[in-house]
Amino acid sequence: MTNTRTQQGAVLSRDKQADGTFVYGVRSTKIYCKPSCPSRRPKVENISFFENVALAQQAGYRPCKRCRPNDEAKDIVTDIKQALQAQPQLSLAELGQQFNLSPFHLQRTFKKATGLSPKAFVKTQKLERLKQNLKQSSTVTEALYDADVDAHEIYSQDYLGMTPNSYRKGGMNQTIFYNHTDTSLGRMLLAATERGVCAIRFGDDDTLLAELKTEFPKATFIASSKNLEVYIEAVCNHLKGYQKLELPLDVSGTAFQYKVWQMLQKIPYGQTWSYSQVATEIGDPKAVRAVATACASNKVALAIPCHRVVRSNGELSGYRWGVEKKQKLLEQERKQAGLFE
Repeated sequence: MTNTRTQQGAVLSRDKQADGTFVYGVRSTKIYCKPSCPSRRPKVENISFFENVALAQQAGYRPCKRCRPNDEAKDIVTDIKQALQAQPQLSLAELGQQFNLSPFHLQRTFKKATGLSPKAFVKTQKLERLKQNLKQSSTVTEALYDADVDAHEIYSQDYLGMTPNSYRKGGMNQTIFYNHTDTSLGRMLLAATERGVCAIRFGDDDTLLAELKTEFPKATFIASSKNLEVYIEAVCNHLKGYQKLELPLDVSGTAFQYKVWQMLQKIPYGQTWSYSQVATEIGDPKAVRAVATACASNKVALAIPCHRVVRSNGELSGYRWGVEKKQKLLEQERKQAGLFE
């Protein structure tokens, strides 16, 4: 469905073939349905169209209890996930044939719900198995084999932030440069590998360094201001009001955490989203607690702006580096963005 007139026709004729391509909301009832819903047809002027259920819910509509449009979307994505877990080599064309969807629509539906393309989903599933296997297997080769990962696939290194062997061995053969500096939020520890920034933390010097060394017990740590000068300057300028902070990052996490962290980086400077809003934006409205956990797992303050996520009632809730710092950051960003006097 590519235009409003076609969508209206599908709704009025209860076209089952249009199910899954869009949903429609009825402004007078604030309920959204799939095109084939058996409910009484609404007046055309009361209809709003949405590409997916997440956008309908974000606009304040609730799912119809008769056609249950949200269940259908979840079911087909769940089925696609199961198919990919059983046969990771399936192409988009093969998946489309299996689920009676065009490859384009299948990929769009899947990505809207998960934040990942089917191909990326398969990779992240392999990654999660690999990360578990690296901690349990006696050799890297064994871990790669059990996770069905080709040793030449570089994506595993891209996601882990270091080679599989280094990750398995607690950062062995990995050099991490670090430096402490004073900022408007107090003392800050910034650390980076050759790939990018792996930690931005606030607090006591000794405590922060001890935590970092616990995370990577076999890495080589080098105190250096020269290697980190550009990164530190960028963070300090950001705290002074420069709105953009773009740093190369070297962080590891689960597929879900990456999805949340990527979404946090889309929150505009000077604004806040609720945990519920973030969950809806990533296509998983019920994952509010999981979103909060992903925020708490963030190791690079400011670069991944978890401080811009608050409770639905506007309360600040927790912050890994202290609620006072979160409040100060938000007030400063709102002022710089001109949102209050």
